[in-house]
Amino acid sequence: MQGLVQLQAGALWIDGDPFFNTRGEQIAEFALRHAVPTIYQFRRFAAAGGLMSYGGTIAEQFRPVGVYTGRILKGEKVADLPVQQSTKVELIINLKTAKALGLTVPLALLTRADEVIE
Repeated sequence: MQGLVQLQAGALWIDGDPFFNTRGEQIAEFALRHAVPTIYQFRRFAAAGGLMSYGGTIAEQFRPVGVYTGRILKGEKVADLPVQQSTKVELIINLKTAKALGLTVPLALLTRADEVIE
């Protein structure tokens, strides 16, 4: 993470990789300490102090797993099942973090947010 500071990154996007998922609080703390606005895939990162999150909910992403498991157990071939992608995404904005970073979140973005953490 120190390399990020040395590169003077203007922002950071953290994807849903398992490595990062287990370090959300650490990443949020580091990003805030070094004034790097950070966007995450999952809501819990924004709740932990990240600037915002944008992505599907974990429940929405894993619900089809149960459906597909049932279909496979009933005899359907895996190769015949269509690939699915989340159709619902959430935008969560942490205004407390934005203020700490000295950022003003445009009203147009705030009105589009599914949740604003104050």
